[in-house]
Amino acid sequence: QVQLVESGGDLVQAGGSLRLSCAASGGIMRNRDMAWYRQAPEKQRELVASVTSGGSTIYADSVKGRFTISRDNAKNTVHLQMNSLKPEDTAVYYCNFRWYPVPWGQGTQVTVSS
Repeated sequence: QVQLVESGGDLVQAGGSLRLSCAASGGIMRNRDMAWYRQAPEKQRELVASVTSGGSTIYADSVKGRFTISRDNAKNTVHLQMNSLKPEDTAVYYCNFRWYPVPWGQGTQVTVSS
């Protein structure tokens, strides 16, 4: 059973940066598309960014130009570099496989103060 563990969330001021990490255990992610999602209070979980096994990326319009998703297949990890953070980026961030997701991890809390 693959387990995904997210880390790197924190409280930051608007305009700041954070780097989130996601590590997979019990399986290999290198042949699968990966994604970061987020869920703000009282809102549905939404796709933030995804990266294919070949390295192609897509981003939600709300984060284009500010967030960068990357993967390290050798280390079985995926990252999300978040710059120019805004209060509306406040959410719990999760990673998962883009298609056929496994049970969700606990996520990592990102809080952006104005």
